[in-house]
Amino acid sequence: MLGWRFATSDEKLAGDNVTPDPIHNSFTHLRDIYFDVDPEYKGRFTVPTLYDIKQNKIVSNESSEIIRMFYTEFDDLLPPKHAALDLFPKELQQKIEETNEWTYNDINNGVYKSGFATTQDAYEKAVHPLFASLDRAEEDLAKSPGPYYFGSSITEADIRLYTTIVRFDPVYVQHFKCNVRDIRSGYPNLHRWLRKLFWDEPAFGETTQFEHIKKHYTKSHKQINQYSVTPVGPVPDILPKDQEVNAAAAALRSTNQ
Repeated sequence: MLGWRFATSDEKLAGDNVTPDPIHNSFTHLRDIYFDVDPEYKGRFTVPTLYDIKQNKIVSNESSEIIRMFYTEFDDLLPPKHAALDLFPKELQQKIEETNEWTYNDINNGVYKSGFATTQDAYEKAVHPLFASLDRAEEDLAKSPGPYYFGSSITEADIRLYTTIVRFDPVYVQHFKCNVRDIRSGYPNLHRWLRKLFWDEPAFGETTQFEHIKKHYTKSHKQINQYSVTPVGPVPDILPKDQEVNAAAAALRSTNQ
């Protein structure tokens, strides 16, 4: 596994933010940074990677650690209104931690356990808990005053769940065989929550590149997709806020009656 690939200076690739490594002009893959830091490195070349350019040091490649670091470590560089943002409020910390545990094990990681399973038994042991936990998230959002997971403010729980749910229909349904239901027709509350974040919160929508997502998965996993063919659907990648597929629209009408 080579790790995340950087564009080269002579390439013209589709999508935003497709640029060479701004620090190392000759580096073509994330693994080059790992080996530059430690020529004897034996681990995986994973993203996200928090890299200290001054000390030439990888601080962390664990997303749960990095997200917590960002809460406070760079506050002195931010405008006061952004530095004051609290994504892990004290009164919700226990609930967020509890939610993180099962969403990570069954949803964030569950799609990978399903997709990379090499036996029917391993696949079913992963895919059934995945959909049971999606059902649980759907129920939680139905009970939440909204529009976010724990009410009127975005928290860490929203951020950690979003990264998987936004990829679910475009990639995980077909590529990882997570096809019991899709989000847009099978989970109306999750679907509404997802689109609220994508369309109304620039930090979510502007950093979600569907073309990058689909090409990365379909062209990286030869053991799953031998010929690197990228499906054209679903169309659109994400629905507008005011549009529903027929099954979801009927479910929402039934709930609101």
